Amino acid sequence: MEAGPRDTEQHDVPPPRQLAGRLSPDGPDGPDEPDVAPEVEVELRPARRLRIWQLAPIVTLAAVGSLMFAFPLAFEFGDGGAVVAMLGLLISCCAAGWGMMAARRVGHTWPGLPARGSGDRPDWRVIALYVAVGAGLVALAIWRVARLR
Repeated sequence: MEAGPRDTEQHDVPPPRQLAGRLSPDGPDGPDEPDVAPEVEVELRPARRLRIWQLAPIVTLAAVGSLMFAFPLAFEFGDGGAVVAMLGLLISCCAAGWGMMAARRVGHTWPGLPARGSGDRPDWRVIALYVAVGAGLVALAIWRVARLR
């Protein structure tokens, strides 16, 4: 292809001085501006989820602890049953705590509580409900183990 003179004749373009008055830092203003679709933000990182290698030990500990807690209470294995039941309760609570910390690490929150880093304050009624349910469960567990003696 051979280089030659270019067509420099411009028909409908205003002189640069008139065009400079209509420019903003973002581009041209006015009716000439084309319609632009609104911007959509898309998260490029994958969603943070608990993986199977994180869940497996938590579920295993919770199952073993629950069985250790439930069988001595159900079948009353004598004097050692209360000790085994309390050990099972301890293992179950450890698994629950481990699960909550893993879930918090990937960004999950308790129902009714604001997301981490959102700046919202938690509702005191939701917190009071969680404390009441937890205290009730602990009281029932201690009462049941105490009845074994």
